[in-house]
Amino acid sequence: MAHRLLPIALLSTAAAVTACGGGGERARPVHGTAPAEIAGVGYTADQLAQALLVRVPGYRRAGEPDSGEYGTLKAVQNAARLQRDTVLDKPQCGPGRPGADVAADVPAALVTFAKKGMTVTETLMGLPAADAEKQVNARVPADCLRFRTKVGSHRAEHRVVETPKGEIGEGSRTVGVATVSGNARTRTWYVVFRGRHYLATITLHGPTATHTEAERLARASRLQAGRILP
Repeated sequence: MAHRLLPIALLSTAAAVTACGGGGERARPVHGTAPAEIAGVGYTADQLAQALLVRVPGYRRAGEPDSGEYGTLKAVQNAARLQRDTVLDKPQCGPGRPGADVAADVPAALVTFAKKGMTVTETLMGLPAADAEKQVNARVPADCLRFRTKVGSHRAEHRVVETPKGEIGEGSRTVGVATVSGNARTRTWYVVFRGRHYLATITLHGPTATHTEAERLARASRLQAGRILP
């Protein structure tokens, strides 16, 4: 079992916005810290949890951090559940497309912060440099830059933008999604960057989410992880 990183993020956001008008995913309590390690990667889920952001100015932490194997994180499981309930007008843009995957058993940790109408989610994953580089170098296919979703009777339209490869950490990519569902308009920005033996994602979601803030949060994540991870 493997999980595609950005397609899951894009589709789960689309489904969440369609189904509940933009409510963000909340972090769940820690339900286990997997001892799993990947050859050549010294970071366990416990170590990654220690390296998560402790605070985000203007936000409050939404529950306790979650850690363990990537596929067991509640946010990842909820995303997969949302995907099963979501109908895309372009099925080829779903998680089944070939490309770089994140294996379900990699060590990972996740935390979410929230304020009215906005959420910030940080995820750290223990990955070999080559696998992390694949995620940073991946790009959203041109025919998937616009798509529609339906969850039950709720419909939404989504427009994706992607910036050139960035220089956060040891390389980064930034993707934005603008969503319209009825009269509701929301934006989601994803920043994916790699560090030494890990991959990080920052997800900023809400009506006033911006590219600038998402990348500022990613730099704060990089700084915090650099203090903790050897």
